[in-house]
Amino acid sequence: MAKNNNEKAIKKNGSGHHYSAESITVLEGLEPVRKRPGMYIGTTGPDGLHHLITEIFDNSRDEAMGGFADDIEITLLPGNKVRVVDNGRGIPVDIHKQSKVSALETIMTTLHAGGKFGGDASSYKVSGGLHGVGASVVNALSIWAEVLVHKDGGVYYQDYKQGVAKTRVKKIGKTERQGTIVTFEPDPAIFPKIEFEFDRVTGHMRQQAYLVKGMKVSVIDAREIKESIDFADVFYFRELGLEAPSQTFYFEGGLKSFVIFYNKNFKPIHKNIFYVEKAAEGIESAEISLQYIDDMSSRILAFANNIYNPEGGTHVTGFKMALTRTLNAYARKNNVVKEDDNFTGEDVLEGLTAIISVKLREIQFEGQTKAKLGSVEAQGAVNTVFSEAFSSYLEENPDDARAIINKVILAVKARKAAKAAKDSVLRKGALEGMTLPGKLADCQSRDPAESEIFIVEGDSAGGSGKSGRDRRTQAVLPLRGKILNIERARLDRMLGSEQIKNLVVALGTAIGDTFDLSKLRYHKIIIATDADVDGAHIRTLLLTLFYRYFKPLLDGGFIYIAQPPLYKIKKGKEVVYVYTEEEKIKYLGKDIDEMEIMDTASEGAPAEEIAEPADSAKKAPKISIQRYKGLGEMNPEELKETTMDASKRILKQVTVDDAFEADKIFDMLMGTDVPARKSFIQSNAKMANLDI
Repeated sequence: MAKNNNEKAIKKNGSGHHYSAESITVLEGLEPVRKRPGMYIGTTGPDGLHHLITEIFDNSRDEAMGGFADDIEITLLPGNKVRVVDNGRGIPVDIHKQSKVSALETIMTTLHAGGKFGGDASSYKVSGGLHGVGASVVNALSIWAEVLVHKDGGVYYQDYKQGVAKTRVKKIGKTERQGTIVTFEPDPAIFPKIEFEFDRVTGHMRQQAYLVKGMKVSVIDAREIKESIDFADVFYFRELGLEAPSQTFYFEGGLKSFVIFYNKNFKPIHKNIFYVEKAAEGIESAEISLQYIDDMSSRILAFANNIYNPEGGTHVTGFKMALTRTLNAYARKNNVVKEDDNFTGEDVLEGLTAIISVKLREIQFEGQTKAKLGSVEAQGAVNTVFSEAFSSYLEENPDDARAIINKVILAVKARKAAKAAKDSVLRKGALEGMTLPGKLADCQSRDPAESEIFIVEGDSAGGSGKSGRDRRTQAVLPLRGKILNIERARLDRMLGSEQIKNLVVALGTAIGDTFDLSKLRYHKIIIATDADVDGAHIRTLLLTLFYRYFKPLLDGGFIYIAQPPLYKIKKGKEVVYVYTEEEKIKYLGKDIDEMEIMDTASEGAPAEEIAEPADSAKKAPKISIQRYKGLGEMNPEELKETTMDASKRILKQVTVDDAFEADKIFDMLMGTDVPARKSFIQSNAKMANLDI
């Protein structure tokens, strides 16, 4: 086996050096995993597929969190294989007392077997995943897997088929290395489509590298490599010296580096980024970093044991309480605000980028998704750690403190102006009964569950929509041109826009701190804009509005995008609608080769092509192809049949899978940073479908 005498030594934290079969606790068997994979990985779609990598990586990362590893490599290999390597302690290979087989086999083939159960503090103080749960689930859902363990001078090997060990663990060589190599191939009988996304994997690994200071994580895409790969004497894939796309992440600054990365396209309002990491009663550590930027939105990312909590939880609650209290105390001490005129929680959040990471031995989440931390002790611990450190920061950095306070004072003024504008909208609504705008053609039903509203572009599309709709359940609201870009406007200016005000009133939920999802009047909000650049822009403006001010509508699955057809094709007496260029070509098939296509559209009229039979195919039917440029070109019957009839239409539901990435994209596309937007457009131009 290859030797590396320069391998970086990893620290051994006291008794943590002792990691053997006695550290592994067995709870129950593995049989249910293949029968009900969704219970363990959520879905067998792309999310579940990528979750397999996360589960194996989490075991390596937990070694790094314990101080036993510092170099992790993930390689995407040909044939849908994934290889994950770490230089940690190596999975124990001695015989486990309870299972009577090697601890390695126990971990890989038994559900709920790992070093993170029980009370053996020498195994793991803190862990994100549950070592053994993840490994065994990935093994069960793989057509093939193998593990190589470098430990105590020996190399140990075992391979598996669909979670069942094919051989006993055997020693196959000697080594001076230490660590674990797991390779697996997802089972096509479980996953309908096996296609790993390199950018998705690297995005997650970048985030994890920020959360564990000093941990190097490399991701290599070797799927296009044609050479036959022999791993017999190879620990890290990079030692082969093969050319392949790769990214490596390593950050000494921890969350401070994360904030810098997150705010790179924004203008900071103060120079020194706040950072603290400290242990507290009830938790192993609380790590917090923040910076205010010249923006109106707030961004708080929360993690517990390196697991992202999109819904926040007790650690976020503790942070917000401490932030509001500390800034109020500083402002009063320096005679900036009066005793009875406090900043609110909303005021101090404007323009804030904050990242909170807590590590706990015993962790509790609300629900199975781990989206929200429920551990009570985290609230008090974060509150205490942050209050003390942020108070000191404000005193020691008076220029930064002044800039932050001035930012909050601007937010206070904007809040009061917005409240006046919002109250005006609500008063207007109360005076008008159902508060329906004049342009809105409402539906007859008052049951939100069966009601839907189409937001259409212009009076022409509005007219067709109103005539073609089902009046009982379908409402139509036409927009006049492009709405205000709310990414660049405060709430008071936003509510001064007649277009947005009409939409807010029509939805019925109110907005801002008075938002009430239970008052939503339609459970399907359908954006139906034209299939051109202007239509795409209007759609993006609406999605920005919903994301920033009506995010519960996105989270609840209430937002949809209509898919009107691109072509109407008449082939003899047959009429069909197709939605893409590819569908048109597929439908016409060999007729395309036999037809002479002639564009007969006149200026200002819908694009229409007439296909006459060529001389060699006079018996072929006449084909006419109408290209729709907008919904207004459809008559009510066509619009109803293709876009509004629930039994025939195609709708795309809008979801937000990654709020962190979505937030960055909206900031980039709709914010004030022109160079960043230009770079994004140039980088992604080849992916665009142009309507020219």
